[in-house]
Amino acid sequence: MSESIRIAVAMHKPYRTPDDPAYLPLHVGTALHPDVLPGIQGDDEGDNISRLNASYSELTALYWMWKNCDADYKGLVHYRRLFASPSLANRLRKDRFVRIASSKEIREALKKTGAVVPRRRNYYIETMRSHYAHTLDGSHLDVMRDILMSKAPEYVPIFDRCMASTGGHMFNMLVMRADLFDAYCAWLFPLIDELTSQIDDSTYTPFEKRYPGRISELLLDVWLKTNGQDVAELPLTSPEPTDWWEKGKGFFMAKFAGRKYAKSF
Repeated sequence: MSESIRIAVAMHKPYRTPDDPAYLPLHVGTALHPDVLPGIQGDDEGDNISRLNASYSELTALYWMWKNCDADYKGLVHYRRLFASPSLANRLRKDRFVRIASSKEIREALKKTGAVVPRRRNYYIETMRSHYAHTLDGSHLDVMRDILMSKAPEYVPIFDRCMASTGGHMFNMLVMRADLFDAYCAWLFPLIDELTSQIDDSTYTPFEKRYPGRISELLLDVWLKTNGQDVAELPLTSPEPTDWWEKGKGFFMAKFAGRKYAKSF
């Protein structure tokens, strides 16, 4: 594969990024906080929605890549959540940045399908719908289903199936052939814009106002499956150790004690 590949690393504060030139550090919300990452490409240049970052989260990076990147393959990861090398030996290396998938490894995965997503996240005792409802406001999903019924009814059967599933491809992480990437974004953003126009978030906390990004995570599989798009999966890695105790406690408190999430884990 000789085509170009560019993967945005969404970031909002100084942080080490992969050395591989395929990765592009991208300052999200630059229009809101222009001085945080001087010298880093901002998401406020060209056609952009940078000012929506407080609610759209990493979607401002996805939008920027859609409108301003002309690579043959385009993608999005996060500064603390990236695709991991498929090599177990690499994933066991002490330096956590060595564990990150190289552009060569991602290219190999893309040869199979043209689309790479994170390994499926399984919740086992939760459906995608119930997990969202236990952690945020489940009525958002009802609004989104109504929007799909009105604007793209052919996606509703798979939406229902995905919401009833106990797992999916999460985190708004992906690498796709440019035509697929652009088609997905052209489908996604009008739906998210319509969702935000119908929901009054005036009383929401800053965390709760990030629901557009959360809903979009659930829509990737809906688009992929409805369009019959096969994917290659790669594992996840983080440059920082995961606090599984805190993460698990938050999950179970949400499900069994009705305590909504107040932060990301």
